[in-house]
Amino acid sequence: MKYNTIIFDLDGTLLNTLDDLRDSLNSILIMKGYEPRSFEDVKRFIGNGTYNLLRLSLPVSCNEEEVTNIHNLFREHYSHNMQNKTRPYCGIMELLLDLNRYNYKLAIVSNKFDSAVKELASIYFGNLIKVAIGESSKIKRKPSPDSIFTAVSELGSELSRSILIGDSETDVRTAKNAGIPCIGVTWGFRSREVLRTEGADYLIDTPRELLTLI
Repeated sequence: MKYNTIIFDLDGTLLNTLDDLRDSLNSILIMKGYEPRSFEDVKRFIGNGTYNLLRLSLPVSCNEEEVTNIHNLFREHYSHNMQNKTRPYCGIMELLLDLNRYNYKLAIVSNKFDSAVKELASIYFGNLIKVAIGESSKIKRKPSPDSIFTAVSELGSELSRSILIGDSETDVRTAKNAGIPCIGVTWGFRSREVLRTEGADYLIDTPRELLTLI
């Protein structure tokens, strides 16, 4: 078994978080007098952290201070509403149980803020995933490979035995920067064409296919 360490993206890969992200985003936008965003907008804007989500959702005329203030409001709102509609994708829980049964080392690396990543991982996956890492002042967000290196270290594993599973171009670039393979999932927030063009090593359409592939 060449690979014993599976590192997952969170949003669009393990969890469908779109509804809760959009609800929190639009609650804050409307409160501040801005136009709400569609599901397609949010899907396009997700992937590079929640600050970037706010930056892209607000008019370009908003300065950095205003974006930061609104982002802080969003984080507060989302922290209290991120479990309303969020659910694991079909087949994910069965996959994680099987991976644990076969003694794979599992981690999450995400560009969502670290406290939310850790809380969502604990709530939805419990002890099935031992390490969960989000954006923080200590770790550069993807596509920097920092979160990959940290996850591998915390798991006591090796890069040469690790692969990244994700749904976006950011994940593919992160894997390349870390020097590990990337398996792109087609059920998330980006299209098959985006993942193929970006250079994902493999594409899968269902969680069950991951077990067959590895």
